[in-house]
Amino acid sequence: MNINATLFLQAIVFAILVWFTMRYVWPPLAKALDERAAKITAGLSAADKAKAELATAQQQVSKQLSAARDDAAKRLADAERAAQSMIEEAKSRAGEEAAKILAHAKAEAAQEVAKARDTLRDQVAQLAVKGAEQILKREVNAGVHADLLNRLQTEL
Repeated sequence: MNINATLFLQAIVFAILVWFTMRYVWPPLAKALDERAAKITAGLSAADKAKAELATAQQQVSKQLSAARDDAAKRLADAERAAQSMIEEAKSRAGEEAAKILAHAKAEAAQEVAKARDTLRDQVAQLAVKGAEQILKREVNAGVHADLLNRLQTEL
């Protein structure tokens, strides 16, 4: 065989191989590459979308957290105000109760003083009668001299 014929035959076989590859091998490879590129593109767009959703979710979480903090601060302030109000109310009730107890104690003390004065007057009147009895060396009748004893008692 001649070099020209071999070269020509190899060129024909090469052309058939190129045609076969272009016809049957290359389209599935190109299709697989296109599908792979589409999957990568879809994955990248999904990742970008997930990043955007994550950023939105983080903003919403920060807003809700801020709102929760504000709400907690308001509730704490309300609780403190309510506690102060209860304390002031308890103080005023305690003051009123103390005033009542003091007034009652003063009234009792005044009654005790009055009772003691009355008792003391009676005792002084009895002592005066006994003293007068001894001075006069005779018995003074309390029933007969009741008016005199009453005047003596009121003077004391």
